[in-house]
Parts: sequence; structure tokens; C-alpha cells
Amino acid sequence: MRKFDGQKLVLASHNKGKLREIAELLAPYGIEVSSAADHGLEEPVEDQDTFVGNARIKAHYAAKATGLPALSDDSGITVDALDGAPGVYTADWAETPNGRDFPMAMKKTWDALEAKNAPYPRTAAFNCTFCLAWPDGHDEIFAGICKGKVEWPMRGEEGHGYDPIFVPEGYDQTFGEMDAAEKNRISHRADAFAKLKACFE
Repeated sequence: MRKFDGQKLVLASHNKGKLREIAELLAPYGIEVSSAADHGLEEPVEDQDTFVGNARIKAHYAAKATGLPALSDDSGITVDALDGAPGVYTADWAETPNGRDFPMAMKKTWDALEAKNAPYPRTAAFNCTFCLAWPDGHDEIFAGICKGKVEWPMRGEEGHGYDPIFVPEGYDQTFGEMDAAEKNRISHRADAFAKLKACFE
């Protein structure tokens, strides 16, 4: 595994929620994290059908464009009764002409489960794949998962994305209700980061 030995890192994302979470996770290492938006980067086309494939597209694009190591996070929720959907299309399910509407996407997900008369518990998992890429083309991949179930109605104002309908295993709160510190301890992103941090130590 290649070690990260710089002081600056680009997060290959325009998602402010992800930037906040990643910056907090990397703070103990003294690494300055900027976002793709800070560098005026456009979002590259993500045309792969796996989390790894799309993570690589984003990280290598940002690393090449900025000349700095770049970290991407491709993540999404996979719902078992929906054959793993929305999966890599998690954000796409929220797209509208006026931007992303996650309450609409969560209702779409629940309506799809209702249409299938899916049995309870309606198991699901949040998935996170980190790709740490260098300008020379090298990369390292780290995958994490948080298993749980989806429930209705939406609960909680914390977090982002599909957090208000996801209840992690062993808990009765949704990610949307959970304290940020607790979520960051058990989340799919925390699982992936536990493996990623070996690059920084």
C-alpha cells in the first residue's frame, strides 16, 4: 500500500455533507482538505456500474486536474428487496430539474418496496468505496459497509441523503436521528475509513 505523505488532499466531490465528514475524519492527521468545488472542477461523467468504477473516475479526474492527491467517495444504499437498487444510482434517484430531492427519492424507494409487498424487515446496506488517487495514476481502494434496514416514515433532521429512512443494525434510531459523532463511528464511511487511514499512519 502506498502511504500518503502530503499535507493537502482534494476531496473529489461537491457534496458539502461528505466534505464535512471527511474533513473531520482527516483532522487528526493535519491534512488540509479542499473540495472539487473549491478548485472549480466540474463533475465528471460517472458511467460505471460499480462503486469502485465510479470512485476511480472521480478521484483520477480530480488528481489530474489539480496535480494533488485526490480522494473520492462513491457511496449509496442497496435495498435487498429491490435487487440492490438504487445502488450506484442512489444520487440519480434524487435528481430533478431543480437539483437533488432526497425526500422524493426516499419516497420513491419506499413506494417501490410497497409495490413489491416486500417482507419486513426491509433489509438494506449503505456502501462506501474510497479511491485515493495520485497524479501519477496510482490508486488505492477501500470499501466499507453498514448493514441495516429501511423504515417509513422519514425520521430525523441530521445527516444527508437517505439517512432519515435507514436504521443501522443494533439501533432503533435512523441515521437522520443519530448524533453525528455516533453515526461517524459506525457508518459505512467509518468502516471504509478505518481501512483507508492506514495510508496516513
